[in-house]
Amino acid sequence: MQIGIDLGGSKIELAALDPQGQRCYSQRVATPAGDYLATVESIIELVEAAEQELGQQGSVGICIPGTLSPDHGRVKNANSTCLIGQPLDLDLQHRLKRPVRLANDADCFALSEAIDGAGKGAQTLFGVILGTGVGGGIVHRQQLLSGPNRIAGEWGHNSLPWPTEEDLPALPCYCGKRGCIETYLSGPGLAAHHQQRYDQLLNAEELVRLAKSGDLQAQDSLGRYYDQLARALAGVINLLDPEVIVLGGGLSNIKRLYSEIPSRWGDYVFSDRVNTQLVAAQHGDASGVRGAAWLWPPQDTSEYS
Repeated sequence: MQIGIDLGGSKIELAALDPQGQRCYSQRVATPAGDYLATVESIIELVEAAEQELGQQGSVGICIPGTLSPDHGRVKNANSTCLIGQPLDLDLQHRLKRPVRLANDADCFALSEAIDGAGKGAQTLFGVILGTGVGGGIVHRQQLLSGPNRIAGEWGHNSLPWPTEEDLPALPCYCGKRGCIETYLSGPGLAAHHQQRYDQLLNAEELVRLAKSGDLQAQDSLGRYYDQLARALAGVINLLDPEVIVLGGGLSNIKRLYSEIPSRWGDYVFSDRVNTQLVAAQHGDASGVRGAAWLWPPQDTSEYS
């Protein structure tokens, strides 16, 4: 049995997968806001309840909104700031009396879609989160690419490629730089650039709805968004040349992305033809918790059977 836990800012979700990858148990609770010790306790209680219900012990993988530093072994780059500087994996291993694997939420998303999702069978997959932030994960032959800094796939904090006058002025990013991809392609980024151009305070969902109804200003903002996303993904293709790019997050539900982006990225990819597939996530919001479970491949879980 493989247990995956998605530790989010508002909820903690647990799912247990059987050897065929089917969910056999799930439960979610609210995340204790800003309380690290209470968060650890909530995770322990979820695992214990699942194993008591199912009558067996499982491997434990956890999806977090950050990553473990390879230098000091503590959490860094976390949106949930109470996790920063904490040895989350060691604290959980001590309480659960077994190894625990942790990975970034975008990495878990990518792994889930590569193992048994929209990118199943692909040699190389790039998973994209387009939501409140912009994240990415890279999977090659069903193995996560990590790297010495544990930041592989963090394309959201690169500059937007081939900027035009319509992309300016660049907006500040929380990382301290200006003009990061995240400041254009996240939901708040799309809304901020529309407000900058048209002095209208609308969120991404409202912009999509207005564009569908024929609003010219909303259509213009979405048209620029399509081109910006095409340029950003073209940069990924030029570097990684993945077979499949899978989109997740709230903005991935815009159906026109899957026709507009491939029709535009050919202008920026260094090839006479672009064979990369652009697809929507198969598991949607469940990809994080499923990817966390898949941090332990079945061949690594025999000791918990």
